[in-house]
Formats: sequence, C-alpha cells, structure tokens
Amino acid sequence: MTKLGTLQYLAASGPDDVLAALADGDTAVLAGGQSLIPEITAGGVRPRRVVDINPVTEFDLLTEVDGTLRIGPLVRHRTFESQAVGGALGDMLRTVVGYIGHPPIRARGTMLGSLAYAHPAAEWPVVATILGAQLDLAGPDGHRTVAAKDFYLGPFLTARRPEELLAEVRIPVLPDGTGAGFAEQRPFLATFAEVAAVAAVTVTDAVVSAAAIGLVNVGPCPVRARAAENALIGTDFCDAAITRAAEAAADTDAGPQHGCDRRQAVQLLTRRALTQARARAMTG
Repeated sequence: MTKLGTLQYLAASGPDDVLAALADGDTAVLAGGQSLIPEITAGGVRPRRVVDINPVTEFDLLTEVDGTLRIGPLVRHRTFESQAVGGALGDMLRTVVGYIGHPPIRARGTMLGSLAYAHPAAEWPVVATILGAQLDLAGPDGHRTVAAKDFYLGPFLTARRPEELLAEVRIPVLPDGTGAGFAEQRPFLATFAEVAAVAAVTVTDAVVSAAAIGLVNVGPCPVRARAAENALIGTDFCDAAITRAAEAAADTDAGPQHGCDRRQAVQLLTRRALTQARARAMTG
C-alpha cells in the first residue's frame, strides 16, 4: 500500500483483495478514474483509500452467455465502438457510445464506472434501465442482484453499499428486427447532455411488437418513457405514430414540471431517436 498525502493507494491483485479493501466502507474503486479522480481533486469525495482494480484481469470480462451479455468492471467505453458485441444490442451500444465524452475518456472510462457513478445526464444508466439490465453487487456477505430500474435512487445515489463492488452487469440480447436510435442536446462536445432520448424498437411483421424508450436528464434517475412506448406498440411505425410517441414522451414521461422549451427538446429528440430506430429496424 502507498500513501499519497492522506490518501492511501492499494493495487489489487485479485477479486478478494478488492472486497477486503472495500470492507471498511471508506474505500473507493479506481478503474478508469474519469469521474473519481476529478471528484477527489475537487474535494467532492474524500475516501480514506482507493483500490486500483486495473491489475485484476478477471474483471476484463465481455461475453455472451445464454442470450445475455455479461460485462465486467474493466470493460472500457471504447470496446463498444468496435464489433465486439454483435446483433441489435451491439448496434445499440455502438450508437450510444460515441456520445460519451471524447476519445481519451472512452479509452479509459468504463461502463460499470458510469453505471455506479449515477450521473443524471449519463448515457449508460438509461440504457441499462430500459433494457432490463441486472447489476451484480459483490460484498462481504456474497453476491446480490439488483435490477437497473431499482438501482438508481437519485443523482449520484444508488443501491450499492459502500462495502460493495459493482462486479458485473448483465444485459439481455435484443431480438432480430430491433432498431436502435439515440439523440441528445448538449452545448458543446464532451459535455454532459442537457437532454437525450434513446430507443430500441422491435418490428415484427411490419408492426411494432416491443419498444424500450428512455429519457436522460429529465429527472433525478433514468426515465423509462412508458407512455411513449405504449403509444408506439402495435402501430406500423409510421410518421404519425412516431409523432404521437414523441408527444407522449414530452407531455407525460418527462412530466409537466418541465418548462415548454425542455418538453419541446424531449419531443424533438425522441422523434429523432425513433426515426433512427425505424430506419435500422426496417433494414436490419
């Protein structure tokens, strides 16, 4: 163990080292460090120690098993820019990842780090929520699984306990005929989104059979746009259906607490995401 001022640094050699370090409840996990290091530097968080999990090769896990994509704590954002994940789910992840930060952040940052950080304007938490992801938390009492929809409790607040590690996320593979779309509004490159919309829509026999639509930064937690989904399912995915779904996202899912300008942005971005998803579903 090394001391950096009053902050202790520990390089873990295996999963047991990580869990042992976290047991004190005052240790932070260092993977990509793209959120943690700025927070420590600015004094936003003050852990007694950081445990570096980068030497733990077991955590660099990316595999599909029985229709589920399993992702470990050291899988970097940039991994999803490649063809490492196939099918409709891979297309969706590639669609979203290009909006995360900029290339150096994507090279170091990790998906699980973003999920655990729980920034209300981050992209991965809403993707995990609308796709029904399961998050595996490892701690002194063993493992427990929390659905993404139950993991987020507020801005930067999750169901993870201080002594637990977010050890894996499991995302169901999307069926054939699914198209993905993503659109966001941000003031300039590499900032967090002011508003964003993401969609995964499945078309079966020319009819929308399933839809997962999410909104970013319209509430304290990721928002699944159920009203928009219900407006779209069973339609032929025409322009009018997309417009109705986008209006439902703005008026019902985003909620009346937002001003006219923000609701208009939600409507516009949802329409863009759905239009993109339609094009991919029809050609995929």
